[in-house]
Amino acid sequence: KRIRDFLKVRTSYDVLPLSFRLIVFDTALLVKNSLSILVQNGIVSAPLWDSKTSTFAGLLTTFDFINLIQYYWQNPDAISRVDQFRLNSLRDIERAIGVSPIESVSIHPLRPLYEACRRMLESRSRRIPLVDVDDETKRAMVVSVVTQYRILKFVAVNVHETQFLRKPLSELNLGTYKGLSIAKMDTPVMDVIHQLVSLHISSVPILNSDGMKRSFCDRVWTLTSIGVVINVFEAVDVITLIKGGTYDDLSLTVGEALQKRSDDFPGIYTCSVEDRLDTIFDTIRKSRVHRFVVIDEDNRLVGVLTLSDILEYILLEGEDDDMKLE
Repeated sequence: KRIRDFLKVRTSYDVLPLSFRLIVFDTALLVKNSLSILVQNGIVSAPLWDSKTSTFAGLLTTFDFINLIQYYWQNPDAISRVDQFRLNSLRDIERAIGVSPIESVSIHPLRPLYEACRRMLESRSRRIPLVDVDDETKRAMVVSVVTQYRILKFVAVNVHETQFLRKPLSELNLGTYKGLSIAKMDTPVMDVIHQLVSLHISSVPILNSDGMKRSFCDRVWTLTSIGVVINVFEAVDVITLIKGGTYDDLSLTVGEALQKRSDDFPGIYTCSVEDRLDTIFDTIRKSRVHRFVVIDEDNRLVGVLTLSDILEYILLEGEDDDMKLE
């Protein structure tokens, strides 16, 4: 409740650093050029702007490039046209392969941070653009983008009551422990990309072959015996594979694809079901974390804890009781 009360009196402006840089793409920009800009600036998303209508046009994310890969994979003859695709043609690609449209959820930066969190959860978005209105022109303008990580870190730094969240994950039933998607180092990278799309997840744990049995159905691997976690393939790893504008690396295995990661990759963060939520918040406060792979004492996969799981817990757990008290 203390965390919810805090989020209800703070705005998205409060989360922003004193100085930051914002890159916004015009929807007329070539897709290949937008990819180059993302790579050069070390970012994985950017707001879109329609200069013809002077309106906010959504948020370009890694999954839009994954959709492009899916389109190419289903229509290999279209590879000659890929370089000519513009950002405003991505919706046509989405319709062609039958996936969700570009994320278009946004919020005014002066609205309560609690409202921004709720919108992210409802839309299953991991970040939300802040869109204000210019006082003089009365036109919309993109101020920044707030991520789940930045919000949770803001909470971890400013809400001291997080240190009292001392129940372990096992008691909180926090995270996903059934129906996990997995892969091995020799799994074709396109199989993993299909998993990311079909299940709308942002990562797939990579296990060794020891004691692991799998079955394949509807492009999804199911796990019957758990192996040791040796890495994680993330949606952002796709950017590295196509950053040169070519799609030849999509025939690689997961192991070969992960070798192309930059040297500054921070590694993966793990925890156990006995770790308490206060220690999870402490890690978020100190490190740039996007998810935790839950493992046992032998480093075998148990589950996955995402920032969405944590955000949903602090927003919804006990909220009905709060409303009754009010």
